[in-house]
Amino acid sequence: MASVTFDQATRIFHGASQPAVDSLDLTVGDGEFLVLVGPSGCGKSTSLRMVAGLEPTTTGRIFIGERDMTGVRPRQRDIAMVFQSYALYPNMTVRQNMAFALENQKFGKSEIEERVRLASSMLELDDLLDRKPSALSGGQRQRVAMGRAIVRKPTVFCMDEPLSNLDAKLRVSMRGEIANLQRRLATTTIYVTHDQVEAMTMGNRVAVMLNGKLQQVDTPQNLYSQPANVFVAGFIGSPSITLFSCPVTQEGAHLGSHVIPLPRTISAVAKSNIILGVRPESWEIVGADLDGIILATDFVEMLGSQTYLYGQAIDPQVEFRSERIGVLLERNMYPQAGDSIKIRPRQNELYFFDPDTEKALW
Repeated sequence: MASVTFDQATRIFHGASQPAVDSLDLTVGDGEFLVLVGPSGCGKSTSLRMVAGLEPTTTGRIFIGERDMTGVRPRQRDIAMVFQSYALYPNMTVRQNMAFALENQKFGKSEIEERVRLASSMLELDDLLDRKPSALSGGQRQRVAMGRAIVRKPTVFCMDEPLSNLDAKLRVSMRGEIANLQRRLATTTIYVTHDQVEAMTMGNRVAVMLNGKLQQVDTPQNLYSQPANVFVAGFIGSPSITLFSCPVTQEGAHLGSHVIPLPRTISAVAKSNIILGVRPESWEIVGADLDGIILATDFVEMLGSQTYLYGQAIDPQVEFRSERIGVLLERNMYPQAGDSIKIRPRQNELYFFDPDTEKALW
């Protein structure tokens, strides 16, 4: 096992106007489970492939442990890849698929059998070893792909959206299995996904990327509670945060007719405008005689234990940057489309951002 370090690592594809990965500085600790997350085209898969040697580094370096791997061939990096497609050999059994890489590396028969036995037991594949991939479900095939990586006992696992082809329920189950397996093996793991729920529930730390640049890397809890900028605040959290453009006066930030006093540290640096962020759970529903903003209901999303309302502010002075305002409703509240409710944000649960740089103000 070893750490992985990106040292100003950059990848520029031929003919591209900007880097796919731009001066990435990031260290993955020995035994850590780090998730790379971001929208399509942000550079997360390219970063992973650079670690594996499948994409060359245009400038900068990549270290595995203390060894500079820049320019080293993939087979010499001691990396195990798990891909979005299972990439199993259809003419081989589960046992043969898992043993194939070890046979190519000239391992002894007894050691191959022992490694396959341990991996199949760990992944509950013992009853499937003599089946071929066509006789397996999607979840079983993904476990075989995991087993094929595990038997190699690599220095680093690289996982590129391995759950994307599974149905929703199976994805929830498999992400728990992968996280538990990584804890048991304590192997350094870099996991790529576009699903922020997956990222938040699996990683020790999460690195958020946009347009090839690292936006923030931190624990899931800190990404949610202390986002570095507008993009991270909007990307992390489901349903997403609502962002408002609010004029600022000596009284505070004006959300329509509702005035929000600014903390002293923020009022000292606030300009004529500020970006205000409110998460769905940070709204409170108030009576008609209290200060707040009136929301017209577009639709209601019932998720069993939680109900979310999405709507538009009736006051035209409320300028928000999101498509709709999302509100977590109290229990036993079931408004209908077209109904109006009055809401206001909880003062100690708000986020403030500079309108020019879009960086967080604290």
